[in-house]
Amino acid sequence: MILQIFGQTDDLISKKLTEDLEQIYSQGHINGFSVAIVNQKGTLFEKGFGYSDKRENKKYTVHTIQNIASISKTFIGIALLKAQELGKLNLDDPINNYLPCKVMNPYFPNNSITIRQLATHTSSIKDPSRYERNGYVLKEKYNEGAKINSNFRAPDEMMELNQFLEQILNTEGKWYKKKNFLNKIPGEKFEYSNIAAGLAAVIIENATNESFIEFTNKHILKPLEMSNTGWSFEDVDFSKYSKLYLNQETELAFYRLVNYPDGGLITSSADLGKYLTELISGYGGSGKILNKDSYEELFRPTLSDVHYEKRNESAYNDEYNMGVFMGISAQGQIGHTGGDPGVATYMFFNTKTKIGKILIVNTELNKEGINEFINIWQKLEEMEMKLKIQKSK
Repeated sequence: MILQIFGQTDDLISKKLTEDLEQIYSQGHINGFSVAIVNQKGTLFEKGFGYSDKRENKKYTVHTIQNIASISKTFIGIALLKAQELGKLNLDDPINNYLPCKVMNPYFPNNSITIRQLATHTSSIKDPSRYERNGYVLKEKYNEGAKINSNFRAPDEMMELNQFLEQILNTEGKWYKKKNFLNKIPGEKFEYSNIAAGLAAVIIENATNESFIEFTNKHILKPLEMSNTGWSFEDVDFSKYSKLYLNQETELAFYRLVNYPDGGLITSSADLGKYLTELISGYGGSGKILNKDSYEELFRPTLSDVHYEKRNESAYNDEYNMGVFMGISAQGQIGHTGGDPGVATYMFFNTKTKIGKILIVNTELNKEGINEFINIWQKLEEMEMKLKIQKSK
């Protein structure tokens, strides 16, 4: 279909957006990135810019893959609702129904934590220092010429997810501390928790008798034909994987996440665009990987002012309200942001325009890099508004 916007064809609009993004890229603070704009019918625009490997002069394309940080949590939300559809769990069940080792808030031992509280970051579980100190593990011991962050652990320190969480959350664990929990009744306060997200993935495994990887492959990735997406280096074509950078010149060593469901999904903007198209379709009542009731639950705001000290009402604040691991902003944007060493990501759709946008970056953002990131996103917004005008005609 040819779009007619102010007398311009979609080719001219795409060309102008490409030129604008190339101009922003020339500022030189981001080594490589890709973008996508989608609606419920599919991809409207996608493009890669810069390099996935500067030394090898390898371009960053829409099929370049990398970890996308906390956008990954939205896949936990989909998986929880699919497990609920299959009768394997209920979101309002106590988490200890599905855990071999008991997890409770030591300040309120008689108050059960529920799965829904994990999914809305109201479980009272905090991210302890061990999350950062032991959560990142080198892919390999020697990364020639690459920077190794001080908190990156040796490959032989890799742990199973359930063991990692038990060490932190179970009273017998070597990293257990009372202060790993808020002194608040579960369900009372919002406290963003990566550890809680990992625990939700373990619950899915125990409830379904399938690994989280197997379950999400079967019910999300394969149905959406996300063939370049996976949860580990072994599940993807590593030749397509982008180098990650601490700055314009310094490569970051490849790393794994022990608590991988909270931020370790490896994908491309082309594949993630398929996923975002599905989310928009599901919001409109026509999704294919969850039923209508599940999608309504996924996107239903569950929190109020009592859960927060103060709420941020900016357009893309994904912590203003929560569905099921799905961020909801005060201005009608639904999706998630993400950040890990060498990674910055945005994925949102506008509930009014039904248009979604994706930005995946392979570089740690300094002050100038943040400005560049914002400028890129603003250009995607401009195209979204043009598409909105076209749709209204």
